[in-house]
Amino acid sequence: MHKIHDVMRRSDRMFVAALTLVFVTVSAALGAAAGYRPHTDKNAITPVVARAVLPAPAAPAAKPAMTDAEALLKAKLLAEHRCLSEALYYEARGEGTVGQKAIAEVVFTRLRTGNYGNSICAVVYEGASAPHCQFSFTCDGELTLAKQPKPWMRAQELAARILTGQERLNGSTGGATNFHAISVDPLWASELQRTTQIGNHIFYREPPRSREL
Repeated sequence: MHKIHDVMRRSDRMFVAALTLVFVTVSAALGAAAGYRPHTDKNAITPVVARAVLPAPAAPAAKPAMTDAEALLKAKLLAEHRCLSEALYYEARGEGTVGQKAIAEVVFTRLRTGNYGNSICAVVYEGASAPHCQFSFTCDGELTLAKQPKPWMRAQELAARILTGQERLNGSTGGATNFHAISVDPLWASELQRTTQIGNHIFYREPPRSREL
């Protein structure tokens, strides 16, 4: 499996940099919130030195207004992150990191081929409005159900790490473009080349085409 940057050539550097900034900011805010513990003892006395010596905080510098291009990029990266998070959550939330990364590999392999859409969301939601969707959760009504908070958070965190290159995809599916749960036996499986089984999913890729003489 190529590095994540190889499958996002159109806007990879700006995309990854912007996504990294977003999640670093969010992580810092969550860390500060988790570490903050307000005083609950009414008899506690704040040291006078803290009130007398500490200077007043400087006013934050005004941030420049976001340009239309930056706003569009931010909206795109957040949408792409959500679509990948949904694929990991709905298709493999019980499969652990290895199983979820396998689903991500399928998404990016499809994206790299250019035959399933030119964005993560296009790949994941291909056929969602048609009788035969590519990812079942996009058309079977599962999206209307409430998400489980902890698995959803884990899926979002893993998706962010994948998109920023912190979590590498190592080609564990053998270039698979399709998969199904072991509990089903779809008709299309016989037309593809099986590559591997990871957890409760079996993966397939297009069979090699014979060269014409």
